[in-house]
Amino acid sequence: MDLFTLDTQRFSKEKKSIFKLTGLFSSLSALVFEIAIASNQCWRLWEFEDDDVQFVSFGLWGAYYPKLFNISGTLVKMLVHNPIDSTWTISLEFQYAQNLILWAIFMKLVVLVFSVIAFRISCMKDPFLMMQIYCYKFSTLVLGISSLFIFVAVSWNHMVDLYGQTTLDFPPKFPVQKEALKNKYVTAVFPVGILTATMSLFGGIMFLSEISYLKIQSQVEAKSVSKVALQEA
Repeated sequence: MDLFTLDTQRFSKEKKSIFKLTGLFSSLSALVFEIAIASNQCWRLWEFEDDDVQFVSFGLWGAYYPKLFNISGTLVKMLVHNPIDSTWTISLEFQYAQNLILWAIFMKLVVLVFSVIAFRISCMKDPFLMMQIYCYKFSTLVLGISSLFIFVAVSWNHMVDLYGQTTLDFPPKFPVQKEALKNKYVTAVFPVGILTATMSLFGGIMFLSEISYLKIQSQVEAKSVSKVALQEA
């Protein structure tokens, strides 16, 4: 019976570690994907009827297009970067995407800090269970909000770009104008963004499982203390 009890406790501890480590890994992975999405150069890909510039890809803070340059009599195709600044007519969905992505990244950093604090507390000889619960509750809430931010940013951009009418427009000195637009293409930002939002939610679910486990453990410890007190009395 004692051997069975020890095996049960060992399995319970391993299950607990799986919950918190999986949640931490999911949050870290989502952060990496969010940074990749924020720096992606292809939120939108447009094709133009123009001899000089056929394709333009748009990141959140810049436009990129391949262009041929004559260097010492040799034609060389190079990627040109044009920053999206105040000279552009920046669409509303782009402005919100910029802010939502930055907020999501910042919130993931906060989640990592609180989840690491909770993990360090759990490694102590006498871990403070309620502090761990508070840390994981806060992390779960922030993960849910950041997941919503990512979902709104990528889905709004996708819907407006392909099925709506965007107000994004180029400055006068841009080598091609919007009137020459021929076609728009689906990019990887939308599916990767949905995957990132799902990873955030999954991390939150793992933290909720950890909270449930800690509450049960807290109740068990409270009953043990009460039992010991009764015996001493």
